[in-house]
Amino acid sequence: MELNDANLQTLTEFLRKTLDPDPAVRRPAEKFLESVEGNQNYPLLLLTLLEKSQDNVIRVCAAVTFKNYIKRNWRIVEDEPNKVSDLDRTAIKANIVHLMLSSPEQIQKQLSDAISIIGREDFPQKWPDLLTEMVTRFRSGDFHIINGVLRTAHSLFKRYRHEFKSNELWSEIKLVLDTFALPLTELFKATIELCQTHATDVNALKVLFSSLTLISKLFYSLNFQDLPEFFEDNMETWMTNFHCLLTLDNKLLQTEDEEEAGLLELLKSQICDNAALYAQKYDEEFQPYLPRFVTAIWNLLVSTGQEVKYDLLVSNAIQFLASVCERPHYKHLFEDQNTLTSICEKVIVPNMEFRSADEEAFEDNSEEYIRRDLEGSDIDTRRRAACDLVRGLCKFFEGPVTAIFSGYVNSMLAEYAKNPGVNWKHKDAAIYLVTSLASKAQTQKHGITQANELVNLSEFFVNHILSDLKSPNVNEFPVLKADAIKYVMIFRSQLPKEHLLQAVPLLISHLQADSTVEHTYAAHALERLFTMRGPNNTTLTNYKVGIIRIFTLVGIVNPSKPHFNHYLFESLCLSVRITCKANPATVSSFEEALFPVFTEILQNDVQEFLPYVFQVMSLLLEMHSNSIPASYMALFPHLLQPALWERTGNIPPLVRLLQAFLEKGSATISSSASDKIPGLLGVFQKLIASKANDHQGFYLLNSIIEHMSPESITQYRKQIFILLFQRLQSSKTTKFIKSFLVFVNLYCVKYGAIALQEIFDTIQPKMFGMVLEKIIIPEVQKVSGAVEKKICAVGITKILTECPSMMDTEYTKLWTPLLQALIGLFELPEDDSVPDDEHFIDIEDTPGYQTAFSQLAFAGKKEHDPIGDAVGNPKILLAQSLHKLSTACPGRVPSMLSTSLNAEALQFLQGYLQAASVQLV
Repeated sequence: MELNDANLQTLTEFLRKTLDPDPAVRRPAEKFLESVEGNQNYPLLLLTLLEKSQDNVIRVCAAVTFKNYIKRNWRIVEDEPNKVSDLDRTAIKANIVHLMLSSPEQIQKQLSDAISIIGREDFPQKWPDLLTEMVTRFRSGDFHIINGVLRTAHSLFKRYRHEFKSNELWSEIKLVLDTFALPLTELFKATIELCQTHATDVNALKVLFSSLTLISKLFYSLNFQDLPEFFEDNMETWMTNFHCLLTLDNKLLQTEDEEEAGLLELLKSQICDNAALYAQKYDEEFQPYLPRFVTAIWNLLVSTGQEVKYDLLVSNAIQFLASVCERPHYKHLFEDQNTLTSICEKVIVPNMEFRSADEEAFEDNSEEYIRRDLEGSDIDTRRRAACDLVRGLCKFFEGPVTAIFSGYVNSMLAEYAKNPGVNWKHKDAAIYLVTSLASKAQTQKHGITQANELVNLSEFFVNHILSDLKSPNVNEFPVLKADAIKYVMIFRSQLPKEHLLQAVPLLISHLQADSTVEHTYAAHALERLFTMRGPNNTTLTNYKVGIIRIFTLVGIVNPSKPHFNHYLFESLCLSVRITCKANPATVSSFEEALFPVFTEILQNDVQEFLPYVFQVMSLLLEMHSNSIPASYMALFPHLLQPALWERTGNIPPLVRLLQAFLEKGSATISSSASDKIPGLLGVFQKLIASKANDHQGFYLLNSIIEHMSPESITQYRKQIFILLFQRLQSSKTTKFIKSFLVFVNLYCVKYGAIALQEIFDTIQPKMFGMVLEKIIIPEVQKVSGAVEKKICAVGITKILTECPSMMDTEYTKLWTPLLQALIGLFELPEDDSVPDDEHFIDIEDTPGYQTAFSQLAFAGKKEHDPIGDAVGNPKILLAQSLHKLSTACPGRVPSMLSTSLNAEALQFLQGYLQAASVQLV
């Protein structure tokens, strides 16, 4: 593509079309851009547009398109073509920094991201002058440009916080420090001076404080791996100014917004992070500065309000104190009883309170609340920080801290008891405080594994938790109910078994609560309790029927609560799995209770539940021996309805369910539902036509071949192969070929090599040879998975040794290459290469809302080996089969091997023959 006005105009038109809401206009434009992005000068045309276009929308669109182009194509992958020409790479790196710094902020951010993507690949070896070019811009005095440089540097250097130590990393950081540390320090001092000069100019202060925040973030990244000599030598400059900024309070920078943190809060939060980093990692060097930071941060904490905008600041400030109090060097700062009492009263207790913002999140944003509270993403919350501080203090002062907090817990509970309706938040804080005090070590699987021995968890459960769980009104005080459920869940490994048994039926009753948080916690708690292994699985089996009853009550009316649904179905699957393993006869009682519910879900077409229902039904059906109950057969025709297969979320669980039908009831299907076999094959036909779902079609087809009697599908076999060949001709993908190879070889294992050869050659003369030559021999190395490789190995062995045509016709020339390919399958690494155009296979358009498929962990299915123990070691089978063939045709096999099998393969084959104790004759 030439850099000319015509191409710029064309590109402008297509970029504009990519913004069109009409898919008929938008998608062809996107396809066009994809088709031309491999051309030389394409990225330079985009950069020209974002610099010179008169239309701001096109400029922004070009910037976003350019960034995404860089993200997709810049990395050079070994053994793959270079997707960006060397000339374009050089031109981009020569111009992008200047372009980024001279562009409006909206475009600047996109180009900054692009620079950081390029930098991750090319800096420093292939882009040595990047830093020098950026640092020279500090002298411009234009803070629009300076902030662009700082933002780009931050996106480049922040990875130092997460990288593993290596010589390569040290070398890069040293290069960065040599070039960047001094100019950054000078900029830091100059910016602080400008803040004093412009102390009354709010617009100037906003820009300058944005710079200071970015500088502070860069300080954190550059100091994270180790304490650089430069920063150690200049610690006085940095720490003195950080301390001044922490104590600064400029009314002009205070925001009226109660939700969003202002520039002052963001800067102070980052400084707290920086101080915590030094206190944790470089405590000896930081010791002279520590007392003044402790004082400043303490004052900050006691003077900062409860508004949400201060949350990050307060959280980071408390985390600083938590990191300090855990270090033996600083133990003396907290030894005094008055200090501990003051910390508890002024920092910990106020920040454990349940605020109105928390209450709003609990009621109106339950998904986010659960994510933060239950799933551990509460890293920046006040409560989490206060909890960490309690644990830090308990490291050296467990006795005094427990005594102080016990007094607070008792007074909070006493306040609650006076007027529960008004003072319920006091009890919430008390429970949280007890949880923080008692928790010393925790795992996802077992909850709290090590507890504070000074806290009587069992007594607290009986006196204060049980009452909330037993409350007949599950919708009263939902926060306290959720607290009580969470208490049982996290202390499940510490509480006596009788308390857990007492809790299970109470938790079941909370599944009916209106509060999303409460019933989700209940479902999650039940799932956690059921994973605990006790003698005879008591906690589970005693309440199986109760679980089912609640499932029938709650399930259908509650489809809009994804967390709740998932945990509920997981609990159900776990109860089925464990109970039926202990007593297989109980599967019928589960079916009796669940089938009416499942029928209702299917009749009402509750889309959210269908994937779950199919998984549970598969699990139940797989529990049966080799027969299929009539209740399942009544459902079988409904599972073949096209409407069910239109929804992508239904496909994996439905395929598995049909596989279970075929495994357990193929004889019943053949005898009493043979008219449904075309419908079953219709499902297969639909699935293999889709690039996204063709593997699911093969799963179904393989089960049909494995389990259905040969006579029941004789009339359909030829049509099956014709459909597969049509798909091969129209759209041959690696995934399809791998699945096709497994199917062909499974067919060979089931029906024999002669039957395979005959069916190919009846479709078209000499087709068998074409499939061997064009597909099996060149592609079998791509097959992955132990079971899949075994199927292919056994199938190919049969073709080699049980198909007369391979010895006596024009197919004979393919015998040795096929054997060579089989030995390659055994001995060579898997060929996992994928053509460029298959990296992103389009998923077919799915109109409207589609329910996603969520795999239930406890409905999992073991990998199935259709060959099983009939063949232990395929290499031994090959040796034995070749021996048998050579006995039938003396002299032929050794002659074919010696003339055309390569030496290395022959050596491997000799090893197989030796291991099998056989010889070729």
